Amino acid sequence: MLNWSNRFNICCFLDSNDYHSPYNRYEALLGAGVLEYIALPAGSAFAALQQFHDTSHDWLFGHLSYDLKQETTQLLPGNGNPLVTFKNNRSNGIAFPDLYFFRPQVVMLLQGQQVRIGGENFTRQQAGEIYEACLQMPANIQHRHHTITSRPQSHLPRAAYLKTVRALQEHIHRGDCYEVNFCRDNFISGVNVHPLTLFDRLNRLSPAPFAAYYRLEDQYLLCSSPERFLQQQGHSIISQPIKGTTRRFADAAQDAQARADLYRSAKERAENVMVVDLVRNDLAHTATQGSVQVAELFGIYSFAHMHHMISTVKATRQENMPFTAVIQHAFPMGSMTGAPKLRVMELIDQYEPVRRGLFSGALGYITPSGDFDLNVVIRSILYNAASRHLSFPTGSAITFYSSPEKEWEECLLKAEAMMKVI
Repeated sequence: MLNWSNRFNICCFLDSNDYHSPYNRYEALLGAGVLEYIALPAGSAFAALQQFHDTSHDWLFGHLSYDLKQETTQLLPGNGNPLVTFKNNRSNGIAFPDLYFFRPQVVMLLQGQQVRIGGENFTRQQAGEIYEACLQMPANIQHRHHTITSRPQSHLPRAAYLKTVRALQEHIHRGDCYEVNFCRDNFISGVNVHPLTLFDRLNRLSPAPFAAYYRLEDQYLLCSSPERFLQQQGHSIISQPIKGTTRRFADAAQDAQARADLYRSAKERAENVMVVDLVRNDLAHTATQGSVQVAELFGIYSFAHMHHMISTVKATRQENMPFTAVIQHAFPMGSMTGAPKLRVMELIDQYEPVRRGLFSGALGYITPSGDFDLNVVIRSILYNAASRHLSFPTGSAITFYSSPEKEWEECLLKAEAMMKVI
């Protein structure tokens, strides 16, 4: 599927990597080629997305950039301004649109031993021809090798990062906020890479339940995200924020101890419960009264290189509530912002030297009926082939109890898989 899809200038391949979850609907999905698309800056993008879907009633694949926060702030409690103007205009070198969704020429859905193939006015014969074409493709990604001699750079090297974390903790001490997710950029300029090779290496080294290969002409997202932002099935809504991370170990006893230590960590629990409360509040705006529930608190889940603390929040969507309203009230996700959300987003723009763009945004699909599943864009390599700019930001949650040095180490830990791939 992936080899076949890369013939298109625009495609979105979503891979669960056989991750077993009661909430997963597909093992893999692919949207390839474009019949129609919508690409907009922040302002009225959510309303336009709803209209685009209402008109097409078809599958949509695409993304929401973090910078769409510009049109979600008026929804936050205590914000009297119709629109808050953020200050961070510094380019991240990748330049994805703030919102982009496309109606694909071809949709493939992989479930168990079956693959469903469809498209506008498709016949069974056309679907069969695409299926046969996929079978003729190589079973593995044909790697192309490029030598990268430059070391990654950052606008926040170690000393500047530690100083900034301490400055954020001063805001916490003063009561401006309780928790802020602070991110640092890692980038290499003037580099030529083969994105499909990088994605295959990343997906093998760090398989994740919300992995994605996403191409918009010269812009690429190679994603190994472990985190779901938001899913809607019918009237059921779930969000699964991650807060709490520790390294995995080859020794079984040491690895089990790391899991236990993460579960018992007062600091990690404090971070997790704060984001759970934030998600509960976000979902309550579009949920039926009394339906918001925490289905799981402080669950410990293991991935290739890390253990994560993940909680699951459920809600029932109000009748006749547009699906974009559910997304808009919850966006940007609490795990990548903090509490209280508006003040934290202001601090993020004040202290992060580069715009996040698609990083810490969301990628996923919308079904013809308006159901959707969106990830959190983290643990990702972003690449602009035209400008030859590559980046892989990482971040962590800063609280009153944070050690700046340990937060620095967490950022490096989260970058390890991308560093090995590059």
